[in-house]
Amino acid sequence: MDVQIPDKLYFKIGEVVNLTGIKAHVLRYWESEFGTIRPVKSRGKQRLYRRQDIELILCLKDLLYRQGYTIAGARKKLREQGGGFEDVLVEDSPNSPGASLLEELRRDLVRLRKTLMRD
Repeated sequence: MDVQIPDKLYFKIGEVVNLTGIKAHVLRYWESEFGTIRPVKSRGKQRLYRRQDIELILCLKDLLYRQGYTIAGARKKLREQGGGFEDVLVEDSPNSPGASLLEELRRDLVRLRKTLMRD
C-alpha cells in the first residue's frame, strides 16, 4: 500500500477514487458498512474525505481484496486492531465516542479559517 497521499485537508470523491483505486459506488457502500468512514459534506452536498478516511479505505482495501476478509470479518479485525478504526456513533454528548471526531472537525475548520484569512 505505497500510496502517496497529498498534504491536503480534504479530498473530493474523484480524488479518492484515483488515489485508492476503489470505485465511487464502492466507497459509498463502505460508508454505510463502516461507521468510521464519514466524509464531510460540502454546501453542495459533495463528499469531502480526510486523510484518515483515505488511510482507512486503503486498510479496508488490503483486508478485503488482498487478505480475503468478508465485510463482517474486516469490521471485526478493525475493532480488534483499535487505533481509531472502531465504529463510531456521533452523538451530542461530550463523552460520546464521536465527540473526538467532532472536535477534530472543529480544529480542521479553525485551521481552514486561518488559512483563508491569510489569503
